[in-house]
Amino acid sequence: MKKLIVIAFALMAFSSCDVLQQAQQMATLAKCDFRLKTVDNTSLAGVNIQRIQHLSDVNLMDAARITTAYAGKSFPLTFTLNVEARNPNSGTASMQRLDWILYIDNIEMATGTNTQPISIPGNQGTAIIPLQISTDLKKSLTGKSGDAILNFGFNLAGAGNTPSRITLKAKPTISISGIQVSYPGYISVSKEFSSN
Repeated sequence: MKKLIVIAFALMAFSSCDVLQQAQQMATLAKCDFRLKTVDNTSLAGVNIQRIQHLSDVNLMDAARITTAYAGKSFPLTFTLNVEARNPNSGTASMQRLDWILYIDNIEMATGTNTQPISIPGNQGTAIIPLQISTDLKKSLTGKSGDAILNFGFNLAGAGNTPSRITLKAKPTISISGIQVSYPGYISVSKEFSSN
């Protein structure tokens, strides 16, 4: 009987330590700063528009590809959104996965999950989290005019007249003793991107 009591107390102590460790890791992660650093590799209908500074820079072949894609069923926009995480804590912050929702100009564009484990070193250390974004502008911007859809893609690359406001809602997940524990709610990060 005494052995059972000792085992029970040991399990309770282990469980309490586990919960304490979980709370500490979540608190460390909650104190990290997140910002949207850059948008790279922006492609509209398979055409790299990252290098385009003005709409007049689009050559005839690329314009034909974009026009053909727009006339079709889908108008794909792909890019890499680089999120920078900075850790002001003394200890390392880590996450096992990151669920995210992407908004551009207050329109929900895409959702996804990054399953690569991320470690953010302490003492102002940083880590870059590259998120691969892919969306169909025709579906995301249903009801918008053709010009609005086209301008939306170019604005994101900084080639349009209006900067694009990107908001990322992120939910990090940590692993405690093999159990996945998600951050309560979402962390919201915003930034305007333009050619300037």
